[in-house]
Amino acid sequence: MLNPKLKLNPKLFNEDIEKKLMREGFGKGLLLAAENDKNVVTLCADLTESLQMHFLKEKFPKRFFEVGVAEQNLVTIASGMASMGKIPFCGSYAMFSPGRNWEQIRTTIAYNDVPVKIIGSHSGLTVGPDGGSHQALEDIALMRVMPNMEVYSPCDFYEAKKITQEIAKTNKPAYLRLSREKNPVITTEETPFEIGKAEMYWMPDIGIAEVGIIATGDVLYNALIAAKELEKEGIQTKVLNLSSIKPVDKQAIINLAKETKKIVTVEDHQVSGGMGSLVAEILSNNYPVHIEFMGVQDKFGQSGTANELLEHYGLGVKDIKERVKKLLKK
Repeated sequence: MLNPKLKLNPKLFNEDIEKKLMREGFGKGLLLAAENDKNVVTLCADLTESLQMHFLKEKFPKRFFEVGVAEQNLVTIASGMASMGKIPFCGSYAMFSPGRNWEQIRTTIAYNDVPVKIIGSHSGLTVGPDGGSHQALEDIALMRVMPNMEVYSPCDFYEAKKITQEIAKTNKPAYLRLSREKNPVITTEETPFEIGKAEMYWMPDIGIAEVGIIATGDVLYNALIAAKELEKEGIQTKVLNLSSIKPVDKQAIINLAKETKKIVTVEDHQVSGGMGSLVAEILSNNYPVHIEFMGVQDKFGQSGTANELLEHYGLGVKDIKERVKKLLKK
């Protein structure tokens, strides 16, 4: 069942579930952050409406800076503004930031530990028709390895909105990963989000979970659908939403492993270096268990619809169910 304490979307399993842009959640969260703190400013690499930064630009035009298609300059200017007391949010497609300007982010932002918030939109396979050249499948790995850098991967519109407001309050560099397409609304305005805390979105109504599923980003929806269908087949699971990748809720991961002894990780990202690798690092040092890693297996993306690509790369509902059943045989 869905965790009743989290006040998740009651229409989550309806066929006509509402879908919204995660990017819009960010844009509206950014405007709220700017209204709350006059030091919040925004820089963009010629993608203002695509990243939904126009909400802030329209209300606070003097706090919006168009840098153009110059991602290295984008983050370097932001680092200077942060050094002078501003809280810059700088945005582009994830393939270009952090994909193109990683060294500038490392040297001018993370190394100096200044509170620049890097927004990487259009990440993962769900970029769809833009194809492999624009599908950032390595960005979690790139950013979580960087000292001082926090990393977040929201599951939907509302979580993106909340994370944006929360990271505006911290004094740390942060990376926020966003998808391109509209995706199902999983949470609500009342669903809690806390930096560094993972939440259990699905749990058995009766009995003990046999497998723990840990998911991040918009593929959390497929994990929840799979969990519900598995329950009908008599297989009990728990589904943990790991939207705060760094800092990470180590204890929640360890507790789930201790309960189930079996873990499946699900992410729209390369398996190497991603969220699943993080889970493996934590459990290998604390409570080793069998793990099935679901993500892109050392391949580039290609053109197609978001759903076609998720199915092709083994991230569909059916694929998750099969991995859970495979793990139960070990």
